Amino acid sequence: MKATVYVRFKAEVLDPQGEAVRRALVEMGVLGIVGVRVGKLIEIELEGADLEAARLKLGRAADELLANPVTEDYEVAVR
Repeated sequence: MKATVYVRFKAEVLDPQGEAVRRALVEMGVLGIVGVRVGKLIEIELEGADLEAARLKLGRAADELLANPVTEDYEVAVR
């Protein structure tokens, strides 16, 4: 089974890397960009077939290791 954990800054947290990417895109001539947010994509391969147990385990892993719950939100997708 494969899972993906998407981690991104909360909306109220400034994203200096996203702003740097936005400025670089504008300098490249990509117009109309209002904002850019940069995050992390973590791909995980799991044994077993219990989707709900996998979601719970990965939610705990995200809370404790993969994301900073003070500044970041995360989303777990299991397939």
